[in-house]
Amino acid sequence: MHLRQFEAVMKKDQKTSFGPDPRRQLASVADLIESDAGRDLFADFPRERVVAAIRSVLSDLREGLSPGDEAPAGETVMEMVRAYLSRSELDRIRPVVNASGIILHTGLGRAVLPPAATDAIAKLHSCCNLQMDLDNGRRGKRNHMSEQLLAELTGAEAAMLVNNNAGATLLILAALCEGREVIVSRGQLIEIGGSYRLTDCILRSGAEMVEVGTTNKTHLRDYEGALNEETAAVLRVNPSNYRVVGFSQSVSIAELATLKKRRDVLIIDDLGCGALLDMRRFGLPYEPTAPDSIAAGADLVCFSGDKLIGGPQAGIIVGRSDLIERIRRHPLTRMLRVGKLTDAALEATLRLFREPGQLPDRHPLYRMLCADQKDLRRQAMRMRRKIIKATAAVSVRVVEGESAVGGGSFPGTALPSHLLALRDENRSAEELCRALRMHEPPVIARIGGDEVLLDPRTLLPGDENIVCDAVAALAGLD
Repeated sequence: MHLRQFEAVMKKDQKTSFGPDPRRQLASVADLIESDAGRDLFADFPRERVVAAIRSVLSDLREGLSPGDEAPAGETVMEMVRAYLSRSELDRIRPVVNASGIILHTGLGRAVLPPAATDAIAKLHSCCNLQMDLDNGRRGKRNHMSEQLLAELTGAEAAMLVNNNAGATLLILAALCEGREVIVSRGQLIEIGGSYRLTDCILRSGAEMVEVGTTNKTHLRDYEGALNEETAAVLRVNPSNYRVVGFSQSVSIAELATLKKRRDVLIIDDLGCGALLDMRRFGLPYEPTAPDSIAAGADLVCFSGDKLIGGPQAGIIVGRSDLIERIRRHPLTRMLRVGKLTDAALEATLRLFREPGQLPDRHPLYRMLCADQKDLRRQAMRMRRKIIKATAAVSVRVVEGESAVGGGSFPGTALPSHLLALRDENRSAEELCRALRMHEPPVIARIGGDEVLLDPRTLLPGDENIVCDAVAALAGLD
């Protein structure tokens, strides 16, 4: 093809019956960089980020423009670039307001750390004696005080920390049961979030799982019948994220401990959510506690640090000192250990449990669990008045409802509450909920029927005004 023929074909491609190609009307990267808006952006963002954002926005525009469309002016493009940069500069993990009524919301990081814990983390902006004995200047023991507190609070001989309770279970089995049998009830073969299954954990540890009993009933005789020379341990798993009710039977740790009279076997109790206190004192059903399990004869107990303790994510192992020492020497221990921030936050949180009567005043988790119904209703009514005063775009009423503990704790246990129910005639509940999430800071609500529900129970001090402002701001988003 001759050059003139090629140019004619190109011109034909660029012009259709709808008009010229609008992509050619877009301002160039160089022109946008030299514009007043470009210079303003350079004052707020690094030059490389601005140039990359301009190119990205132009690329998206070229993809979306069709013949006959009108290309946006340079000023409009730069507004899009600024919006692009502002979105990209937002922290991936940032504070949100939990108005969902789910106290241990897994999507929101579970427990709100008590002020004592966040203060302890803030103090570690410089170096710390994570692994140094200040008395002699030599290498010290990691997590020393946290482990000492755990032993004190549970009555165990020793304790150790890992990154989460699944890691604790894996480490115990790998260190003490590899190549041997672990007996577990069929009714306790749990699956938790992220498709984590106990069966996979046992398999990866190198132990061999032996199932006993049935889904709804397991008796002590079932465990007795499975004991043999290859048995390393009996593993009890607390069904903290589900309940088997009705015609059911399980075996307590105290009963399982009697098996040690017949054979040298370890009794391991995986508590999951891991209460340190009898939760009935806070108006909740009984939940097996680590101190009860140790007192009943368990050799090792493992549980989470970020559920009913309300601290940072961690896995906790307490029990016999000789077994803890064997676990420490296993190679997986280093791979699963926690860092200084987790250690400091957990230590500060555990200290609060020395005075359990003060927990509702000092610990957000226990304040939420113990919230008074009259106080919740007064707060909901006060928020309703603020919203009505600020906007008429959203209808709001106070209704009776329920909160949840969440985090795989107390399944089926509802906490009575008073909720704000929002409705917008121009938006669905899903759209309204998303608009609240797009507020800064984001407000996380839940949907009930065709209304958006806000629960005061999970609000922290200062959150009330943020929620009311976020609802009022919805009027400007139509």
